[in-house]
Amino acid sequence: MRIIASFILIVSFIGSSSFAQDKFDHSTFNTLLNKHVDSEGWVDYDGFLKDKDQLTAYLDLLKKNPPNKSTWSDNEQLAYWINVYNAFTIDLVLQHYPVESIRDIGSKIQIPRVSSPWSHKFIEINGEKHSLDNIEHGIIRKQFDEPRIHFAVNCASYSCPLLRNEAFVADKLDQQLDEQTRKFINDPTRNKITSKKAQLSKLFSWYTGDFTKNSTLKEYIAKYADAEVTKSTKISYLDYRWELNSQQNK
Repeated sequence: MRIIASFILIVSFIGSSSFAQDKFDHSTFNTLLNKHVDSEGWVDYDGFLKDKDQLTAYLDLLKKNPPNKSTWSDNEQLAYWINVYNAFTIDLVLQHYPVESIRDIGSKIQIPRVSSPWSHKFIEINGEKHSLDNIEHGIIRKQFDEPRIHFAVNCASYSCPLLRNEAFVADKLDQQLDEQTRKFINDPTRNKITSKKAQLSKLFSWYTGDFTKNSTLKEYIAKYADAEVTKSTKISYLDYRWELNSQQNK
């Protein structure tokens, strides 16, 4: 009986150890975001440059440890990919810093047929090259039916949803996504909403289909907006500003 009990204990330990290895630790990125991003989402890129070694170490971990779909929960996978997008966006800016806009990086990339920073395949995950577009549209939007991700991924620009100053993690992902959505929709620099008219971010125009799978766009906005939004509320869209989300631009 003792032999059987010991065997069961060993098997349980091995199983739990394997399971633990499938979970990803985002604490390094969390520390960097706490240190170099303020509560309004403005980024201290000079500070990130000073801690570039720590960021690179985190990126290396991301590269070598993609989600295991058989053992990772959906929330663990989604948190991983959101952090991939945000961390590598910061890295891309740092590679060409200082820049006035992330879009300026496109003209600096000396690769045939690549004119956009979002189509540049500089992210290698488990031996496969990805661009930021691949991550956002080919993985996140394709694999996860979650419109709130549009307020979590950050394109390093003024009109983007703010860069959260903590890493996304599975056990509080729903809360984090909800907070990001409410902050963005009720931020008067990104959306100007009253009961009579709603001047919305272009994000809602570009990705209307993601927000209207289960409701109208007005109904989706109304779930999160502080102001009352009704069927008679008139919708228009604000110009998108692409200045870098640097603390120097506050």
